[in-house]
Amino acid sequence: MDGVTNASPALPCANIDAPAAAGRRRIAHLDMDAFFASVELLRYPQLKGLPVVIGGGRRKVDELLLQGPDGNGLREPHFIPVEDFPLLKDYVGRGVITTATYPARQFGVGSAMGMMKAARLCPQAIVLPVDFDEVRRFSRLFKSTIMDIAPVMQDRGVDEVYVDFTDVPGGQREGGRVLARLIQKSIFDVTGLTCSIGVAPNRLLAKMASEFNKPNGISIVYEEDLQSKIWPLHVRKINGIGPKAGEKLARLGVETIGQLAAQDEQWLMGHFGKSTGAWMHRVSWGRDDSPVVTESEPVSMSRETTFDRDLHAVRDRAELGAIFTDLCMRVAEDLKRKGYVARTIGIKLRYDDFKIATRDHTASMYTADGATIRQLAGQCLKRVPLDKRLRLLGVRASTLARLGEEPALAPRAGAQADARPRRQGVGDVEGGSGGTASLF
Repeated sequence: MDGVTNASPALPCANIDAPAAAGRRRIAHLDMDAFFASVELLRYPQLKGLPVVIGGGRRKVDELLLQGPDGNGLREPHFIPVEDFPLLKDYVGRGVITTATYPARQFGVGSAMGMMKAARLCPQAIVLPVDFDEVRRFSRLFKSTIMDIAPVMQDRGVDEVYVDFTDVPGGQREGGRVLARLIQKSIFDVTGLTCSIGVAPNRLLAKMASEFNKPNGISIVYEEDLQSKIWPLHVRKINGIGPKAGEKLARLGVETIGQLAAQDEQWLMGHFGKSTGAWMHRVSWGRDDSPVVTESEPVSMSRETTFDRDLHAVRDRAELGAIFTDLCMRVAEDLKRKGYVARTIGIKLRYDDFKIATRDHTASMYTADGATIRQLAGQCLKRVPLDKRLRLLGVRASTLARLGEEPALAPRAGAQADARPRRQGVGDVEGGSGGTASLF
């Protein structure tokens, strides 16, 4: 606690108190409201106003919703009574919630929460699986709608974007509210979905502002609003301060962004390191000059799955082998669909004690071939202990390059072995820190 300052810091006039002016930078963060759930509510409008969660694994009961009223074939659009939908209290298995409707959130249910925990909080909630194809279709639709109005847009995932309002007609009017209202209406007219928008001098503040008035809200933040609107927020509201940093700050007596801004920069650097401490001091004062990047190269592509039950590398090797191969093939399909090849292939395991192991292998060539990815990922498996049961398995491709634009690589010893895929035998054995185990 020594050295903590809790008094509100003085605002420097040059940066904060200057009035907003025409032509000043205006950046918007747009976040679709409960996106995955909202897409499902378009399909099932009878569920509007009810607690609904999206996530978990697909089950036989979910397939019944796809059948026609006579139980045969794929269903045509027809009314399904609310009482016919599966409930969260009957869900059995693993998995996490992707999103929840706002009525479900009132019970404490939220994204990334385990399905079984959510079932204890809101057993009456209706649970539906994720329809990724439909979600991606609506994602492309709302983003193209934005681009027709404000072309400087940065994609930040399936349901959120940053948009530079600065030089767009209407982008300065009422601090950006006029343009935000137009975008909101246009998205709703095209998709039937709502979104929340925060407009601020930079991306940092815009992202926080988009949470102020959900759902279907617009929030405007100016430089002079830092003390009244930003500093009272918890430090975890800063994108980049995670649970561990938040807990450490709390132990140091710092819980709000204002309290963080009151600390001396050197004090923060002493506790969090030079780079992180300086960054914390800077963002607590609302400073962020990062641009809205219209095109960014992906760093990696990955697929992972959480099992309905813990699986063992020996006793469940056939099931694990099929899942592992499927993940590798899906990563390969993602690379091909987006026009990339990868040089580094990695794996991620989560054990039954929730500990995580990751390994990766960088080959002497680039690839988007599923068999090659499977072979390289299998090599990674040889370097992790497989004597404990597994909760999660993932495969990741990184060191990416666009297909046809791969940088030239110098040959090295063993390159031919790297480049030649081979079948990973289920009997291969490798010792690790946890002992020997059969690979799947």
